[in-house]
Amino acid sequence: MYETLKGRLAALKDNRLFEFAVISVIIISALEIGAKTYDLPNLVNTLLVGLDWFITVFFVVEISIRFIADSDKKRFFKNGWNVFDTLVVVVSLIPVNDSELALLARLVRIFRVLRMISIIPELRTLITSLLKALPQMGYVVLLMFIIFYIYAALGSYLFKDINPFLWENIARSMLTLFRVMTFEDWTDIQYETMEVYPWSWLFYMTFIFLTAFAFLNMVIGIVVNVMDKESRLELQACEQELEQNREDQLNEQIDSLRSEINELKQLIIKQGGHDSSNDAR
Repeated sequence: MYETLKGRLAALKDNRLFEFAVISVIIISALEIGAKTYDLPNLVNTLLVGLDWFITVFFVVEISIRFIADSDKKRFFKNGWNVFDTLVVVVSLIPVNDSELALLARLVRIFRVLRMISIIPELRTLITSLLKALPQMGYVVLLMFIIFYIYAALGSYLFKDINPFLWENIARSMLTLFRVMTFEDWTDIQYETMEVYPWSWLFYMTFIFLTAFAFLNMVIGIVVNVMDKESRLELQACEQELEQNREDQLNEQIDSLRSEINELKQLIIKQGGHDSSNDAR
């Protein structure tokens, strides 16, 4: 009974229509959260409360289906995305009207939109690649911070008297340099200092080359490299899973043939014994 139910739920979980329904409910949940930020009539607010409960119940049923359909229950909670989905669903059961937990409940309902990542494999690959690239990016970020610090100190010493608001201290200078790196009206800052120091364009050009071009491209290269590795690993995992499924199916067929052969042997033995008894008569 349980195995039959688990097989049906596993087929439902892998069904494209079911996945489309889950994605649709997540999108509706996002729209519902956005609608609550407006001043709406009482009737609409009442409908949104009912919709929120429907979404919550749907997610509870969906996560239950995924849990029951999983062959290894311990492995289910070893997956970080499954743990995240479960926590979001469980905390979503907190009533929004509770004065003490209302804020937490609303915040968790906002995070339900992130379930889109756990449902779509391509998004999971992107996030996983980004997280795995963080250790490698740490050294690039550290080197970028050193460059920022050096240029901020130089800018504070050289340009403080020109515009104290932008170059008063090293912290202000680093914020100004971040503005320069993001190309937010950076030419205004450059022309202002060039009126006093005509050569100051070298300061900005070298800084932009090191940060906006060199370091940011290094970060992009690291992320792309990790994404490529993750895509290959995922492809290998899919191939191994397919191969394992084929082996399991082949073993099942072999076991079925063996049982049929044993049954035929038993029938032949019984038939032989029956014929021997007839001959004896």
